[in-house]
Amino acid sequence: MPAELPKQASEWNHKIFSIGENNFADCALAAFAYQYAGNSIYAAFAKAVGRHPGNVHAVTDIPFLPISFFKTHTVVTGNFSPEAVFESSGTTGSINSRHLVKSLNRYRNSFNHAFQRFYGSPADYCILALLPSYLERNNSSLVVMAADLIAQSGHPQSGFYLNNRQELAHMLQSLEAVEQKTLLLGVTFALLDFAADFPMKLNHTIIMETGGMKGRREEWTRAQVHDFLTAQLGPSAIHSEYGMTELLSQAYSTGNGLFQCPPWMKVMVRAEDDPLSVMPSGRGILNVIDLANLDSCCFIATEDAGDVEAGGKFYVIGRTDNSDLRGCSLMAL
Repeated sequence: MPAELPKQASEWNHKIFSIGENNFADCALAAFAYQYAGNSIYAAFAKAVGRHPGNVHAVTDIPFLPISFFKTHTVVTGNFSPEAVFESSGTTGSINSRHLVKSLNRYRNSFNHAFQRFYGSPADYCILALLPSYLERNNSSLVVMAADLIAQSGHPQSGFYLNNRQELAHMLQSLEAVEQKTLLLGVTFALLDFAADFPMKLNHTIIMETGGMKGRREEWTRAQVHDFLTAQLGPSAIHSEYGMTELLSQAYSTGNGLFQCPPWMKVMVRAEDDPLSVMPSGRGILNVIDLANLDSCCFIATEDAGDVEAGGKFYVIGRTDNSDLRGCSLMAL
């Protein structure tokens, strides 16, 4: 039997952010039963594909909601007034996803726990963001995360530099001169534009791309992007973040495009010709379990193709056919 779902949000936060591999399945099954009972959209979808708590006994039995539902429906569990509504940037003419967030505290807990797990304290870095500022895009989950990490950094030069690339170039050179540990975080098209115009050698800077061409450039593979950034800016590896509007958690790659999830998040694969055939590893279309998504839907069927290794690490191969290009999505082949 799955573990009982804690009644208080603080209990669930403690449970998932201290989760171990052995109780992930119990938490996922408890979240499924909770969302089946309290999320009318998800329950209707689950019933349509013949799944309910009586016949869902393993994580691979859980139905995953197509991510497109966040464009066409209000995906919430329970009734609440959201503290925030995250919206995807999309491209001109596209329908954007909307994620109603009951608790910004859970989102902050999620990205802070994950960042510290993979990179340590934000206070150890000068954090430079090639992103729109919070004032320009306060409905972007990525911008909200970057603004919070910048504030925690406490470094006087940390900040948003999307519209100040010349200043950013000088800043990076001055930080390199004093061997300051730095994180340069940016959407892909902005990093490529910057690297083309301001080639330099960065030895003390982590470059992290978050995906997203937004029609600004020809779509490149991740390998092409990383090769270009490495040649122009000189790091031994390019880091990546895998996140999206519909999730409150992120996976990270410290090089070669191989992503790792925090313990409360898991990526699986489904067969392209059978969306209910879900496997813990292999090649297919990526499904994501994000236990931080308790107030929306924890089980998301993405439109990204990928490879998942036996240990849970994964590669993103590209976008599936006919899926929308999203502002912070990963690159299509």
